[in-house]
Amino acid sequence: MKKVALPSLLAAAGAAFLSPLLYAQDGSQTPAANGQSGQITLPPDEYNVYQAAESQQAPAAKAQALKDYLQKYPNSPVKAAVLTDILGAATQTGDKAQILDASNNLLAVDPNNLRALAFEVYYGRTDADKMTDPAAKQAALDKVAAYAQTGLTVDQGSTAPKGMADAEFQTLKTRTMPVFSSAIADDDMAKKDNAGAITVLKAELAAVPEDQTKQVGPMLQDEYTLANAYYTSTPPDYLNCAWYASRTAAFAPATQKDGIQKLATYCYGKYHGSQDGFDKLQAQAQSALNPPADLATTITPAPKPEDMVKNLIATTPDLATLALSDKEFVLQYGAQADADKVFDTIKGKSVEIPGAVVVAATPDQVQVSVSDDAKQSKTADFTFTMKTPPPSPAPPTPAVGDVINISGTYASYTQSPLMITMTDGAVVVPPKKEAPKKTTTTRRRTTGH
Repeated sequence: MKKVALPSLLAAAGAAFLSPLLYAQDGSQTPAANGQSGQITLPPDEYNVYQAAESQQAPAAKAQALKDYLQKYPNSPVKAAVLTDILGAATQTGDKAQILDASNNLLAVDPNNLRALAFEVYYGRTDADKMTDPAAKQAALDKVAAYAQTGLTVDQGSTAPKGMADAEFQTLKTRTMPVFSSAIADDDMAKKDNAGAITVLKAELAAVPEDQTKQVGPMLQDEYTLANAYYTSTPPDYLNCAWYASRTAAFAPATQKDGIQKLATYCYGKYHGSQDGFDKLQAQAQSALNPPADLATTITPAPKPEDMVKNLIATTPDLATLALSDKEFVLQYGAQADADKVFDTIKGKSVEIPGAVVVAATPDQVQVSVSDDAKQSKTADFTFTMKTPPPSPAPPTPAVGDVINISGTYASYTQSPLMITMTDGAVVVPPKKEAPKKTTTTRRRTTGH
């Protein structure tokens, strides 16, 4: 099974997603009256400039007027509140550059500001997801996770920051916690710290009413991330993967169900060995966020590979009759003596393997995926040393991703990781179909009299 790409279960994005969650409709935070801003008294001249800026209706004009106010009064006692209002106005413009500039300025004076941290995390994560250089992407995700961890620490606090009403703080905690948790999990997954991702996602899901975990949005998205965290763990936790993927599929939009369901089905089959009882697990997952403590005792795990090999060896009188897939299975998971017995039945024999997928290729050597697992993981399980000298005329060297028929002679193998080495390799070019012969119709020439 391939690593499953996460479908987006979020209905909105960007400032359009965060702004309504973090701000009042007008984007303001510090209403002023009678020469005061909140509980802070301003000199009349300064208050008039401040009030004029706050009274602007157009978001861009309001942001600029508040910036002008701070330029004129850089040591204003309401500087943090004004910077918060600038951020609120910037979000209404939808201009990413303005939003991030306002966030940065606000964090410079208020490093624990939840709104600014949320925007830094959201846009930083979006930008990181677009990066193709692994090192640069990881550095960007680490930076985002640092902002997110600060925000999560503030969210976990019991008292509101100075200047914020407790009710407002509780609302912000509820709304920003998924943003921060998801970003930390994303960073953990990129670093293959699946245990860390699982811990933060389960804490996030446990902190909200269960009804929220059934709604299309951040919680459902993170349930699916949780399923993938279990699936890509080392070793994979297939049972928990099946549970949370089934849970997500139950409430996902119709356009996303099939892709998510494939992961659930795959993980259940890998754990149990068949699909028996899967419908029961699906029903359970739909009715509860987390699996029951005794789930592993009610669903029998599939036999271990080494046990399956022993049974296969014991019930196969002639090991040479095993299918290629079964031979590979024994070579990979069997005891050394059993693996050697199976390889002895094919060593030195030539074979043509159809439908191999090229992983790497040079004129002298071709590595291919043959088994289903190798194809899914895009790893090679066969190495062909090509014939020397090559046939004349030599076929072109195949490209990575090509599906080819290839022949060779079994030479040796290594068990972990499995690699079967073949000699006298040759790409088998299927015969060209003869073009249908053209038929001609001869028309008799008539002679007039």
